[in-house]
Amino acid sequence: MVVPLAAARAYAAVQAQAANIAGAAPTAAAPGMEQGGFGDILKSAMSDAVQSSRAAEGQMIKQAQGKADLIDVATAVQSAQASLQTVLAVRDQVIQAYQQIMQMPI
Repeated sequence: MVVPLAAARAYAAVQAQAANIAGAAPTAAAPGMEQGGFGDILKSAMSDAVQSSRAAEGQMIKQAQGKADLIDVATAVQSAQASLQTVLAVRDQVIQAYQQIMQMPI
């Protein structure tokens, strides 16, 4: 499962980058979205995953203190898990691409 916000940010970044390559005027990016390359998209995905994990930890602490509902904790943990799975899927694809490039004859 892909986190909708991360997917929307990645899509906006790719669209802006495609417009810049085509020579068209850059499109308005989403608020807080900086222009950049693939590395910036990966950094954004990683920071989103870390923020989701921290939010889940915060919800667990609140639950232990009796200040949060169990459904909020479960939702935060599920969101963090989805973010982590997305990052791992991207990592696996990058490693696979690297291995294919290394196996190419010179």
